[in-house]
Amino acid sequence: MASQQTHKPNITPMRMLRSSLNKTIMVKVKEGAEFIGKLVMTDPTMNVVLEDATEYGDGGREAIAKYGRIFIRGSQILYVCVDYTETRLRQTTVM
Repeated sequence: MASQQTHKPNITPMRMLRSSLNKTIMVKVKEGAEFIGKLVMTDPTMNVVLEDATEYGDGGREAIAKYGRIFIRGSQILYVCVDYTETRLRQTTVM
């Protein structure tokens, strides 16, 4: 009987996040706010530091505040959208 080998995926969430350093990302936090900015740092607990960040409310339609550099604790992150400018561009051309 042939033994089945399980292959570990090459792309993990941490690798994907780290590959997005110096790119624009969007971070949605548990309280509902969205932050868009350039990813400058991350760590193994998915804490992130964004530069030139903007906070959005109301599903990303309304800008609430602009920040220079912010720290977002990994335990408060709901999800992250990497390479956000490219994704946003695709959505606007589809509509």
